[in-house]
Amino acid sequence: MFNKLIGRFSHDLGIDLGTKNTLVYFADKGIIINEPSVVAINKRTHEILEVGESAKKMIGKTPGHIEAIKPLVDGIISDFEVTEKMLKYFINKVQSENFSLIARPRVVIGIPLDLTEVEKKAVEDAAQSAGARKVFLIEEAMAAAIGARLPVTEATATMMVDIGGGTTEIAVISLGGVVTWKSLKAAGNEFDQNIIDYVREEFNILIGEQLAESIKISIGSAVPLDAPQEIEVRGRDLVTGLPKALMASDKQIREAMSRTVVKIIDNIKTILETTPPELVSDIYERGLYLSGGGALLRGLDKAISAATRIPVKIVDDPLSCVARGTGILLANPELLEKVVLPNGGD
Repeated sequence: MFNKLIGRFSHDLGIDLGTKNTLVYFADKGIIINEPSVVAINKRTHEILEVGESAKKMIGKTPGHIEAIKPLVDGIISDFEVTEKMLKYFINKVQSENFSLIARPRVVIGIPLDLTEVEKKAVEDAAQSAGARKVFLIEEAMAAAIGARLPVTEATATMMVDIGGGTTEIAVISLGGVVTWKSLKAAGNEFDQNIIDYVREEFNILIGEQLAESIKISIGSAVPLDAPQEIEVRGRDLVTGLPKALMASDKQIREAMSRTVVKIIDNIKTILETTPPELVSDIYERGLYLSGGGALLRGLDKAISAATRIPVKIVDDPLSCVARGTGILLANPELLEKVVLPNGGD
């Protein structure tokens, strides 16, 4: 009775705790926070200076006593204390902006498929320390499928490929559970690193990760574009140490990222090979679904479809799919009970 009374006054939250971005879904209002998972800290005073977008702008530009930290690596908490502070900042921001000072919220959090029990406990503890009353953990691939309004509880196969910042989650879902899956440390961040490595090796120029990400978004692709494109690349000449600029083509950037694209496709094929025949038949009929920021790479759906001979569909608004799924679960206790991980919530 007391918990039900508290629930009436709390504002429950769904969180996509991503390597690159953290999204917060607020019950009845939708996604109200979408910020980079970055925290800027003063190392002398241990004071948080900035969180999110403003902290991201500091990466690579800070003096010695200030550090811009990414507390999640490949979907795993690498710095518990900073993750807790980041979550507390976002939860407090939601609570203060929506005048909820009475009760702590229930929180549904999307996590990678391959987290160990210790790592799951770390996520739970970080959320509870940040102010959550109760924490439910859900696989990101499952949350993405729910966010895309796919029939995850039916006796039919749903194949999700969720390409985030740190991990790519490949999962075949049926009857409310994950039948076969694979989690790769090959996703958006690796695409960026591919570009950094290529520019260094081919042009002897050193560029930063923010520029690499901008290049990927501007002209990156998995298949040839209809019209060739170029972009100016500016960085430090590794021979002279001086600033240097040159033009890079979409073909060169595509070549740079091809290794990671092939890795993702090869692992999709591996999952198809280990999936029960009845479910594979469903997948060939219904297709494969792409979500996450990596789904926006031009032509990636075409490259996967050509390699697997399966129809590939990009879900609506792939960037927010996991967060939307957590929001749907908050509003549907029966579905939440069916798909929540054992150690998350009661």
